[in-house]
Amino acid sequence: MRAMVLQEIGKPLVFAERPDPTPARGELRLVVEACAVCRTDLHVVDGDLTDPHLPLVPGHEIVGIVDAVGEGVDTARIGRRVGVPWLGHTCGECPYCRSNAENLCDRPQFTGYTRDGGFASHVVADADFAFDLDGEADPVSLAPLLCAGLIGWRSLKKAGEGRKIGLYGFGAAAYIIAQVCLWQGREVYAFSRSGDEAAQHFALGLGAAWAGGSEQKPPVELDAAIIFAPVGSLVPAALKAVRKGGRVVCGGIHMSDIPSMPYAILWEERQLLSVANLTRGDAAEFFPLARQAGVRTHTTTYPLDKANEALEDLRAGRLSGAAVLVP
Repeated sequence: MRAMVLQEIGKPLVFAERPDPTPARGELRLVVEACAVCRTDLHVVDGDLTDPHLPLVPGHEIVGIVDAVGEGVDTARIGRRVGVPWLGHTCGECPYCRSNAENLCDRPQFTGYTRDGGFASHVVADADFAFDLDGEADPVSLAPLLCAGLIGWRSLKKAGEGRKIGLYGFGAAAYIIAQVCLWQGREVYAFSRSGDEAAQHFALGLGAAWAGGSEQKPPVELDAAIIFAPVGSLVPAALKAVRKGGRVVCGGIHMSDIPSMPYAILWEERQLLSVANLTRGDAAEFFPLARQAGVRTHTTTYPLDKANEALEDLRAGRLSGAAVLVP
């Protein structure tokens, strides 16, 4: 197999050739068709998320075809297209797993962080966390749904049923869930970095009611806001933008420190929540819904050996939509 490997935190990934991995009991192997590049991959490579399993193959928005299975896995899955997300394994025994909160498992494994991911030609995954996908769909278009889509969906559920939804950080997750919001009949208010007119035009082109800079006040009070940008200073800004009883959901796995803020902007029963990981139930809900809503992803493809270039383009904000590696 071919892979881009993180050997040392803060250093570029290194191209390597390795023996093809062998699936153990309960696992399957897939030939990677596409793997989207997520901001969480940046957090892993840059060391914002500590203690990755080094050397490590990053990548957790994986689409591929099953070509081998381990003991205990139905051989009928060979030849099927599956997707592998960030949450790669749970213990099934801790209080969280037993209470339908497997995203908070005490002993989880994470794809592209504590187990090898999809910046490679082949990857082994827990068969229970490999979701069957549409065999006729474009794998490049599907790849961003495996994290940006799933986390966006979980964040939207946390945001509640409000009609006016603010999305802070109009990247891969925001533009996917914006399409779901619009399909549901909600109004979308898009916030991007100040001066990022391309992102604002992109949002308006999708059907957003308004788009502006993150420091701007929207033209209406929001029912809820979701923050996808890893910027803690957006929390007080979003709280000021939502109505009494409104919700602010932090959708990222990592965020810079939230600055000191007056209690008055949280008062009146505004709520501040975070989202952690995903559940298999989220996937069961989201993939059929995304098909019904006609969700379309906007992607830029890179060959596998250009993974460092894709990461740098994401870091520098040069992408509209998602970068996708195509081995």
